[in-house]
Amino acid sequence: MISSTPQAQIIYFLILPEILMVDLAGPADAFLFANRRSEQSLFDLRYVSPVQDPTTSLGLTLHAIAPLPTTIEDDAWVIIPGTLCQRFDANTESAKAAIHWLKDTLHQQRLICICAGGLIAAHAGLLSHKHATTHHSHLDEMREIDHSILVEDNRIFVEDGHVATSAGVTAGIDLSLHLISQHCSPPLAMEVARAMLIYFRRSGQDAQLSPWLMHRNHVHRAVHKAQDLLSHHPAYPWQLDELANKLGTSTRHLTRLFKEHTEVSVHDYLNSLRLNLADQFLSQTNWSIERVAESAGFGSARQFRRVWQAKHDSPPSQFQRK
Repeated sequence: MISSTPQAQIIYFLILPEILMVDLAGPADAFLFANRRSEQSLFDLRYVSPVQDPTTSLGLTLHAIAPLPTTIEDDAWVIIPGTLCQRFDANTESAKAAIHWLKDTLHQQRLICICAGGLIAAHAGLLSHKHATTHHSHLDEMREIDHSILVEDNRIFVEDGHVATSAGVTAGIDLSLHLISQHCSPPLAMEVARAMLIYFRRSGQDAQLSPWLMHRNHVHRAVHKAQDLLSHHPAYPWQLDELANKLGTSTRHLTRLFKEHTEVSVHDYLNSLRLNLADQFLSQTNWSIERVAESAGFGSARQFRRVWQAKHDSPPSQFQRK
């Protein structure tokens, strides 16, 4: 096995001829942006191919790409970007080599398919009986390859166990940001999205956008700074005057700016962050409702229940049992 720093998540990009550059560069750049914004290397990117010097969809030739390894790390991720095609031809030598490699090599590793990359995984039998999606022009083709695949229409991306598939082009960046959020933290994914000028979208399986990342589609630096302070310490007993002082402005001016640029109040934004924290505590611990409320930053269990019930049909205790 090739060694890596203990903290780095190894990611193999499977590169076939006519690979769509945006399917490769977009996700790869997202992971590298995460590295640049961390004190340590979080992701170790490796590029492998069944052919030497593959040519991309732009006509550029990629050099010094490693051959397909005989084995990969058990906890590695494998990303399959899409290729430029009306229909994917699984009978080319490169396609057959890639499919054979996927069948023989992937066991418990995480599989991530971008756009038509899902078709390659489908030919390898890796999407059987799983929920999956791909570019809208390839949905029927995916169904034809393997009738057992539960193909999802009109989805940005879909996760099913250790397999994640995305729609075309920029949806691969959305999926990468989601993976960064899962593997590292929502605030880091938010920073990467902002650096890439990407409007972050979560999975279509989620009922709503992540509160850590929504209301960020603006360019006002002071409001972003206020959101950063709140999101980094949501359980802190924030007072509006203290937040305004940190920004060097008045409470009235901050309230107006925040509402104007985020379309929500400071109070509602902070409550959404705290609700998300409480959601995590409920699903990952056996804490009492009182401890969940306190740890998430609510003044009391009664206040927590009131805010919770404004967003959910069932009480937090029922959510915890689920």
